[in-house]
Amino acid sequence: MEALLQYVQDEFVPKKEFPSFQAGDTITVYYEIREGEKVRTQFFKGVVIQIKGSGATKTFTIRKMSGTVGVERIFPINLPGIQKIEVNSRGKVRRSRIFYFRELTGKKARIKERQHK
Repeated sequence: MEALLQYVQDEFVPKKEFPSFQAGDTITVYYEIREGEKVRTQFFKGVVIQIKGSGATKTFTIRKMSGTVGVERIFPINLPGIQKIEVNSRGKVRRSRIFYFRELTGKKARIKERQHK
């Protein structure tokens, strides 16, 4: 059954090429918003908190600060509305899921930049 599911995902689900990123990276996701007949592009820029799943069910969570309120958004990797993903900076963190980042404020909430390979 899993082999059949994997085959269907490989053959029929359209794949988009996005740059590789991981937890701690600051990325910008450009996605389409539909308002009635209008379609417009909106972006969401923040730090990747976690990457979850694999294949067609892969999702990633981004956190940004909007004023003093933290906003998190979960994006499926193969969402048809995603136009592009830009990696703004690569962060150096020791974990793959940085939920502790939610409690940090001010200078403690900074993430060191990773050296390019």
